[in-house]
Amino acid sequence: MGLVELSVQREAFEKVAEFRAELYACLASRADTLFELCDALLCTDGPVRTLVDLALAPEHRRGHGALYAGINRGRIDVARLRRTLAGLPLPRASDGRLVLAVDVSPWLRPDADTSSDRSFCHTFGRGLGKHQMVPGWPYSIVAALETGRTSWTALLDAIRLEPGADLAAVTAVQVRNVVERLVEAGQWRSGDPAVLVVLDAGYDAPRIAHLLADLPVEILGRMRSDRVMRKAVPVPWICPPQGGRPPKHGGEFVFGDPATWGEVTAVTQTSTTRYGTAIAQAWDRLHPRLTRRAAWIDHEGPLPIIAGTVIRLRVEKLPSGGVNKPVWLWWSGTGATPDDVNRCWQSFLRRFDLEHTFRLLKQTLGWTRPRLRSSDAADRWTWIVVAAHAQLRLARPLAHDLRRPWERPAEPHKLTPARVRRGFRNLRAKTGSPAGAPKPSRPGPGRPPSSKNQRPAPRHDVGRVLATGEAYARPAHHKKGTKPRRTE
Repeated sequence: MGLVELSVQREAFEKVAEFRAELYACLASRADTLFELCDALLCTDGPVRTLVDLALAPEHRRGHGALYAGINRGRIDVARLRRTLAGLPLPRASDGRLVLAVDVSPWLRPDADTSSDRSFCHTFGRGLGKHQMVPGWPYSIVAALETGRTSWTALLDAIRLEPGADLAAVTAVQVRNVVERLVEAGQWRSGDPAVLVVLDAGYDAPRIAHLLADLPVEILGRMRSDRVMRKAVPVPWICPPQGGRPPKHGGEFVFGDPATWGEVTAVTQTSTTRYGTAIAQAWDRLHPRLTRRAAWIDHEGPLPIIAGTVIRLRVEKLPSGGVNKPVWLWWSGTGATPDDVNRCWQSFLRRFDLEHTFRLLKQTLGWTRPRLRSSDAADRWTWIVVAAHAQLRLARPLAHDLRRPWERPAEPHKLTPARVRRGFRNLRAKTGSPAGAPKPSRPGPGRPPSSKNQRPAPRHDVGRVLATGEAYARPAHHKKGTKPRRTE
């Protein structure tokens, strides 16, 4: 082992120890139980299926009653934990730029009638027309992306979307808070490249760019293939003979009609190993035509012109052999150069690394496995999972490849998060645990045998909000135990 590698491992070990100490300080109530729960989550062999299995892990020295009490009645200083995550070493692009990805992942609870604050979550099914709206808790997650093909991301924030929440407005506030914490932690300084925020097709990218116009960020979002944008008004404007004021919008730019595209401002052609030749075309200063309805109905003053760059990406082939359709992107910057175009579409492809993180959180760390009743308890468990993922990322240089006999050997420092988790038990033995030893106690008497539950849990409808902004209330003739009203 060389001196450079030894120095890297020593620095990584110090980072892991510092984060564990800071994590313990963020646990305001029932800290010992929650900290040992996080250790059990990291050291358990195989995927997490139930919380009771974590209570049986050697790292969790308390009973399953203390485990549930910690999740249901513990307290976490989330603001301090968010600042701690923002201060950790973050991956950057080749030009030193921070690239953030935002996406929503649902915690589905279709049969949890006693759980409050549930919303209808959009789920993707296999096959055409198999998408469904399933009740659950949707979480908006922000992560920093790495370069190259990888399954690693740096989780920075997670919030649960309330029923009827405005996705664009909530996302704008969340991204604003994350960027302000990054600036406070020294991750971005004056003169650095702007932070690039990558969004999928479900977000209103132009509106989010307008809401974050005062921050050093650039918004890159995917657009539907049936969108229609507007071109800028030609300068100088030639007034027609009948007179009149100059128009606010130019001609139409229909994504599905090449005759309306006009002159291309930038074209790039890149050879890739997975997709063949990738051709990207860019058109400058295109904007959506806003109307005073929906999100802009209460906007004061004239509606803004949110100009940006539209990028059309077309690849030669797809690895899966599916239908090869072009991808349309909208970038909040203008005057795009070929380097800007390449950086945008390559950063968008890196956004799919967040899907690997969601799969790790759900299938390996068991994020959505517990059947919790309270939404506050779900938030605590979510932050425990986020803290566990942060420790795995910091322990990457220290992990050894404890692979199964049927697995291929991995290159040094390129282990997947699941492989890093296999050796975390050995690392935990060196870093130690700030949690105190459990105190002996006796279990409570519990409910007497053959007695009925006198306090049944209340039932909650799935949160729905009307177009007027009021909460949905089930009609009286639809409630259980009432007869339907005659309409004859």
